[in-house]
Parts: sequence; C-alpha cells; structure tokens
Amino acid sequence: MPGRRLTVISGLLGLLAVALLLAVGIGAVRIPPLEAIGIILRHLGIHLGAPAPLQDDAILWSIRLPRVLLGVLVGGGLAVSGAALQGLFRNPLADPTVIGVASGASVGAVAAIVLGIAGAFYGSLQLCAFACGVATTLVVYALSRYEGRTETVTLILTGIAVTAITAAAIGFMIARANDQQIRDVVFWSLGSLGGATWPLIAVTTPFVAVGALAALWHARDLDLFTLGEREARHLGVNTERTRLVLIVALALAVGASVAAAGVVAFVGLVVPHLIRLLTGPSHRTLIPASFLAGAALLVLADLGARTLVVPSELPLGVVTSLIGGPFFLWLIWRTRKAHGGWG
Repeated sequence: MPGRRLTVISGLLGLLAVALLLAVGIGAVRIPPLEAIGIILRHLGIHLGAPAPLQDDAILWSIRLPRVLLGVLVGGGLAVSGAALQGLFRNPLADPTVIGVASGASVGAVAAIVLGIAGAFYGSLQLCAFACGVATTLVVYALSRYEGRTETVTLILTGIAVTAITAAAIGFMIARANDQQIRDVVFWSLGSLGGATWPLIAVTTPFVAVGALAALWHARDLDLFTLGEREARHLGVNTERTRLVLIVALALAVGASVAAAGVVAFVGLVVPHLIRLLTGPSHRTLIPASFLAGAALLVLADLGARTLVVPSELPLGVVTSLIGGPFFLWLIWRTRKAHGGWG
C-alpha cells in the first residue's frame, strides 16, 4: 500500500505545517501567516517585502518559534520512542516509561529543585534530569542481563520495579521540600514548553535525532522482532546488539525530551497506535509518520495549553492526557469489539 502510506505522510506534513503556522501566529499578539513566514525567512537571510513590526518580530523569533520547535522535537521524539519500544518489546502498552528513563529523569529534576541545584547555572535542571534518566535506563538494562543476554519480560519487570523505587525517592524528596519547591516540582512534572530557548533547542536536537535515526535504521529489525525474538534471530537479526543500541539511543532521545519539557503523558503511547491504524505495522513508515504526528499533536496541545485559559496557562501534560485518555479508551473498546474480547 505505498500510495496510502505516501498519502498519510503527505497529510501529516501538511498538518504539521498548519500547526506550526497556527502556533506561531495565535496568542496575545496575533501574527498573520504571511507575516510569520516573512519574519522567519528574513532571519534566514531571505528578504521578501517590507519588514514586519519589531514587536511582532521579537515575539515570533524569540518566544513563539523556539517554543514551537521544542514541541516538534519533544513530541516527535516521544512518539518515535513509543513506536520503536512497542515493536521491540512486542507490547502495545510499551512507552518511554517502560525502560525507566522518564522516572529517572524525574528523580534528577526533583533532586535539582529540592537541593537548590536548579538555579546554580543555566540548564542545571535539564542536565540533572537528562543524566539521571539515561543512568536509570542503563541500570535497568544491567539488572535485566543474565548470562550475557537480556529477556524482554525481565527487562519490562525490572523497569516497573525501578520506576516504583524512583517514585518512592521522589515522594521522599517532596516530603522534605518547601512550598515553593513543591509548586516547582508539580509544574515540571505536568510538562511545559514555557522554558524553550534557542540554546535549549540546540542541545536537545542531537539527542532526539540520534533516537529517531536509530529507530529508522533498525526499522526492518523491528518488523522481524514482532514475529518473536527467536524468529528474528533465525532471520539474521543480532537481537542483543539491536536491543542495546535501540534502548540506549531511545533513552538519549526521551531523556533529552523529558529534561527539556518535563513529563508529557500519552504521546509515546497513543500516537503509534493511531499511526498503525492509518499505515499498518511496517516500521519504515511507522517511524517517520509517528514523528510527524507526535510533533503536530504536541504543537497543537501546547497551543491549547497557552490559549484556553488566558491569562493563565494549562500544564501541557493535562492537555495531552485529556486528548490521549479518551482516545486510548476508544482504542481499547474498538480492539475488544473487533476481536470479541481479550481471551
């Protein structure tokens, strides 16, 4: 079905383009689409027409565009990670929390806030979250190995156990935090793109790119993993090496995403399921389509987060949960009806 896949990819590109124009144009100061495009082109060295007002230029280039691009990176990175992990583990409920990276990053961020490290230097909170997220993933992987190999079930169960331990650590630190620190922890744990800057985008981009490219490079291997680990090994896949490469690469992508925007729920779980309904299970299409869909979803969710309750701003995780929760319930109902139950 190459034609259908091309149609889906083209449609998602169009959706993302529309989402970007809406997100950079809508706010307290309205910026028309043509003016927004002109501002972006002017900063890229292409001068077309009269320059935009300085206020519009500053708002779009310094505030809205970094926020939108960070949404593209975080949404795309989480969606690709969810799609790859669901294929790797052959588990439709797998998402970035399975390997412990999200919970580990949360421990790092909460520790940075409670211990006062968050204000030590620019990016200190993000650095602590990223380092703890990747370290937690490596710990989960190391604890799951036995006699030189790693079983998928053991890896998932170890991730659940480590996540429970990190939740206890977070609870302990919150119990010792003051009121302002608790508010900071709650705001960060619900997700936000409000801290987006050009330096943060520059730091986040390489890690998300590593995860997305690794998943795309191993797309055929992921297709074979869905047949079963033993079958994939018989068909020439080095299952242990592929699993290690993907887990480390995806941990880098998710760790950078969580460090930049906090914990954003449901994107890595729901988006791959939606794309499979449109394109089928082939990861060569699923990976890029999931990136585009996740990016568009998070950009639009952030647009809603900052415009629905003006002058306040909703946490980004609240909006994604309001979208993802009902959709996932519908998906469960549809699957149960199609298969006549789960038995």
